[in-house]
Amino acid sequence: MTPLTPRDKSHDPVIWPGVPQLGVIDRVASEYRLSQALAARLLGFYVAGLGLLVFLLTALVGLLALPVVVLGAGVVLVLVALFAGGFLLTRRATVVTLDDAGYRVRFVRGAGVTRARWTDVEDVVATEVAGERCVVLRLRDGRSTTVPVRVLAGSSDGFVRDLQRHLDRGHGYRRLT
Repeated sequence: MTPLTPRDKSHDPVIWPGVPQLGVIDRVASEYRLSQALAARLLGFYVAGLGLLVFLLTALVGLLALPVVVLGAGVVLVLVALFAGGFLLTRRATVVTLDDAGYRVRFVRGAGVTRARWTDVEDVVATEVAGERCVVLRLRDGRSTTVPVRVLAGSSDGFVRDLQRHLDRGHGYRRLT
């Protein structure tokens, strides 16, 4: 099981089953990581690239009659790179961060504006772009940020609710209860 960071909203942890939960702490920043499917696909490409590197290193050792120690050292470095890349990709790859000041989007090609303050956001629209369900944050200056919800771990509806809470708070709105 993936350990949760305090700001990770990819999961809905129940701390004490059977005890009524207090709800979301509104002043905490939210982080949304890569979905497991996308992380596995990216990790597959990474492993294939490292395998190609080992193949090329093996060919160089054979063709140039280099000592086998060179190949051994190369394989050890590739293994270290494999574990480091896997750790970073599965545990530290935060795609969207929502905090009190604004938002930040990383690792999404074609996202548009990757960082903005909540006061710069005019509205949020759920739409489809190229057949993918997306959330589009339209800014006051005409630019926009597009976040495909499929790349995020966790519930897309939970992401939208959390985004609305942060946006409302950033604009100074309060919920009536």
